[in-house]
Amino acid sequence: MSVNQQAHTGPPYGQPQPGYQGYQQPAYGGQSLPGVPQAQYGAYNGPVPGYQQPVPPQGYFPSLGFPSKGSPVSLNSDTSSLAPNFIGSLRAPPTSGAPPPASGASHPSGHLAYSQFDHGDVQNGIPASAAPVQRPPASQPFLPGSAPTPVSQISTFQQYGPPPASVQQLRNHMAGMTIGGTAASAPPPAGLGYGAPRPPAMPGPPLPGQTVAGPPSSQPNHISSPPPPSTMAGLHPGPPMSGLHGPPPPTHPPQPGYQMQQNGSFGQMRGPPPNYGGAYPGAPNYGSPPGPPPPPKRLDPDSIPSPQLNELPPQQKPRHRIDPDAIPSPIQVIEDDRNNRGSEPFVTGVRGQVPPLVTTNFLVKDQGNASPRYIRCTSYNIPCTSDMAKQSQVPLAAVIKPLAALPPEETVPYLVDHGESGPVRCNRCKAYMCPFMQFIEGGRRFQCCFCSCVTEVPPHYFQHLDHTGKRVDFYDRPELSLGSYEFLATVDYCKNNKFPSPPAFIFMIDVSYNAVKSGLVRLICEELKSLLDYLPREGNMEESAIRVGFVTYNKVLHFYNVKSSLAQPQMMVVSDVADMFVPLLDGFLVNVNESRTVIASLLDQIPEMFADTRETETVFAPVIQAGLEALKAAECAGKLFIFHTSLPIAEAPGKLKNRDDRKLINTDKEKTLFQPQTSFYNNLAKDCVAQGCCVDLFLFPNQYLDVATLGVVPYQTGGSIYKYAYFQLETDQYRFLNDLRRDVQKEVGFDAVMRVRTSTGIRATDFFGAFYMSNTTDVEMAGLDCDKTITVEFKHDDKLSEDSGALLQCALLYTSCAGQRRLRIHNLSLNCCTQLADLYRNCETDTLINYLAKYAYRGVLSSPVKTVRDALINQCAQILACYRKNCASPSSAGQLILPECMKLLPVYLNCVLKSDVLQPGPEVTTDDRAYVRQLVTSMDVAETNVFFYPRLLPLTKADVDSDSLPAAIRNSEERLSKGDIYLLENGLNIFVWVGVNVQQGLIQNLFGVSSFSQISNALSTLPVLENPFSKKVRAIVDMLQGQRSRYMKLIIVKQEDKLEMLFKHFLVEDKSLSGGASYVDFLCHMHKEIRQLLS
Repeated sequence: MSVNQQAHTGPPYGQPQPGYQGYQQPAYGGQSLPGVPQAQYGAYNGPVPGYQQPVPPQGYFPSLGFPSKGSPVSLNSDTSSLAPNFIGSLRAPPTSGAPPPASGASHPSGHLAYSQFDHGDVQNGIPASAAPVQRPPASQPFLPGSAPTPVSQISTFQQYGPPPASVQQLRNHMAGMTIGGTAASAPPPAGLGYGAPRPPAMPGPPLPGQTVAGPPSSQPNHISSPPPPSTMAGLHPGPPMSGLHGPPPPTHPPQPGYQMQQNGSFGQMRGPPPNYGGAYPGAPNYGSPPGPPPPPKRLDPDSIPSPQLNELPPQQKPRHRIDPDAIPSPIQVIEDDRNNRGSEPFVTGVRGQVPPLVTTNFLVKDQGNASPRYIRCTSYNIPCTSDMAKQSQVPLAAVIKPLAALPPEETVPYLVDHGESGPVRCNRCKAYMCPFMQFIEGGRRFQCCFCSCVTEVPPHYFQHLDHTGKRVDFYDRPELSLGSYEFLATVDYCKNNKFPSPPAFIFMIDVSYNAVKSGLVRLICEELKSLLDYLPREGNMEESAIRVGFVTYNKVLHFYNVKSSLAQPQMMVVSDVADMFVPLLDGFLVNVNESRTVIASLLDQIPEMFADTRETETVFAPVIQAGLEALKAAECAGKLFIFHTSLPIAEAPGKLKNRDDRKLINTDKEKTLFQPQTSFYNNLAKDCVAQGCCVDLFLFPNQYLDVATLGVVPYQTGGSIYKYAYFQLETDQYRFLNDLRRDVQKEVGFDAVMRVRTSTGIRATDFFGAFYMSNTTDVEMAGLDCDKTITVEFKHDDKLSEDSGALLQCALLYTSCAGQRRLRIHNLSLNCCTQLADLYRNCETDTLINYLAKYAYRGVLSSPVKTVRDALINQCAQILACYRKNCASPSSAGQLILPECMKLLPVYLNCVLKSDVLQPGPEVTTDDRAYVRQLVTSMDVAETNVFFYPRLLPLTKADVDSDSLPAAIRNSEERLSKGDIYLLENGLNIFVWVGVNVQQGLIQNLFGVSSFSQISNALSTLPVLENPFSKKVRAIVDMLQGQRSRYMKLIIVKQEDKLEMLFKHFLVEDKSLSGGASYVDFLCHMHKEIRQLLS
């Protein structure tokens, strides 16, 4: 989707703009290339995780390479060294296209000064605050007590390819660059699934008229088509150069005084980034040779010399793009936060404390506020009035993960049992006892911190107060001293006023032709034999209390009696799928240990029974209805594990048709692709929630399956969806089995209801996640596991006071896997402010992006995707414009000024805009988009962070003798060296990219083959080899797998191979094939939007 037709009156992005005529800028106005579509500011291809990078030191202004003409002052009243970042001025050039005036030339009044940098300059400044600069810029020598010598205007010159020496070469140069889309002539690659190569089609069973459609061989699933075959094979998809106005780039060889241009630095001379060596050992060194460029080669970004401006003759000073190293780097921000906050525990005793970033490894000590593992907020200092909140446009939201798993060093919430009287609560608002309640009258009554109502303390709960007004048993009671704890619920909190039975798990296996022939049915049955010993159990219980049942299905359903007294299992068939019932009660749900031999016998027989099936059609809704009826009959909650392979076209309730239509993309009807086909499944979901029947769905599609409709019940019951497109036993079984094991074993609460209470002044108004709501306050989930989050937005309904702050209390009522009814309580206190600067100083960009992505992904259900994208850009521009107008010190309009803790907002927002849901590449399927949309909606902050900005690690830089990871690098092709191996992870996939010039020894050590050409793309795991490098890389992969809630698919990508297009889709700082802007271009676009709002 492009950002063209803006709601405001400014010219569309990617088209000529007033003030830019005659000033030819890469990817900006000026004339367009003949026969090439206008550059569109559009989507980025693939689901990108959000991984941030370390930031330049606070109070340090990343620079394009010249000192400021007037050092900006840091924020007024900002004692914490949170200076804004000034990033490039976008100054209007003269309309005539005349060469720029010399640097000292005077400017006519009323005209903005402009410089020879096309997208703007960046100002270096000295922070007014006294806090020390944490990290010297990597580009300048830093001597204690000495300031760097000022240098007259210097800039790095960044080339995207050898300078074209002729018109023909310029054409070749441009052929390798896509402008706003893909060339029509591009041949599609051989077909790739969602992050996977697409296997050959499976032949249908040998029956007339019963063929099963295999994957069409021409259309890959999840990659954009590649750019046209280019003469410059390795060109970065940079901005198109539609004509060389002004002097051509210099082509003379490097002089002795020139600094080599290298990755990752800021300022005058580009040097290596922190923890990251200089030029790669063994990498070829391509300088800028004189004369015509060498034969087409992939550029090695590490070794392009950078002529200094003051050393060029005046007519040769180049205009060029913003230096990517001069803009905020996610890697740097992450690195700085780890260094500054990773060593100390995060103690939660102080109100409104901003926690360390999700990418920092830290310990939490609960002293009265819930751990950030349970709740993270977009801001920890919220405006006192709704007017101030509207003015800033910063959404006030909390991302809550009520059952989050904790690291072993932290204590799980204590369980408090108040006996038959149950937990102590406020009489009026029903808030639960917590550390913020105020005891009065010698401890006989307490005043509620949420609604101020005074309540009598029950006699059994009475305790005297000490001289400070605290109860003397303060430290003995978790609910008085901790932010998170649990209460044992009484019978009043149970359905029908009786305690619940332990939950049940029902495994429902598709035994249609596809499932049997692919080996899936046999695989599931083999795995279940051992997996049933690992059902979740409570604390120190000997065995799990969960009972299990089994169903197989195609067009009809087969129920199995596995009662322990039987010698063999019995099968009962229900063919009347229109009126589903469960044909047996006794013997369907059983204890695993008691019925072990009968279950084992059944799991051996199922693959044999259906080995010769010819049935290709399946039903789906009756399968869920059967599970629901079984749980109703047993009077318990539970979970259905459904393994399903195809669109349910058999005659039955919930029957679907194939409605996939790519022609709807970018039209007003595109939203229908995300909506369910029929309301049948919404009603079924409602019935499931009422019974506490949660559905987890494992999909194995070879073609369109309608995830948007099949996903409705899992989504609204709090379940999960797993998708394995073109499932192949040899490559996908490991990933599927790991997902299944984790899904069966993880902590889960059943029949859950969650309510969020707030203190007077704000209230919860909106909710995002996998759940059902029958009223405006209660979030209902048939099941809630340790990976699911619920995102809550708050709005003002009154004024807040700076003194009392604001409070949240999240209460979750659920049944544990042992059948115990419990209440889990999380409390959090936030500060309130009357100054906007305080709001902007206490925001959390990662949480903000998590909220904005979920808001946008819900928006596509009801609005055209373009409207959703424009609204996102507009809201973020308003957030940043409000900061600029009210918090930053006065400076020229040409400067882009970002709040310190929001300086990554543009890069991360661009990743969301370029994601598959909002801007699909031509090869992303409708099912992929629906799948990702549902996945992101219940992700936590750490997951969206790495999903939108993937983590990219140079494996060849890994220290084989230490446990640490190599330092991450930024997600851009220009950071890759062809002599190295890199790992990229986004929470769903792990790519291992191998450069063409990697040393033979490394290839032998990692892959066990002797040359680059012998590396196989089909590997789904790395070979186990006995050498330090192999062990280190496998340890890194295992460590990353352990951090994610799903098992990531491993994909080996060789440089210049067809899979490389998929890999590049995740290099999110670059321009994407589906039209998404590069980070630099998007930053300039945001700057333009902000300036328009301010003017």
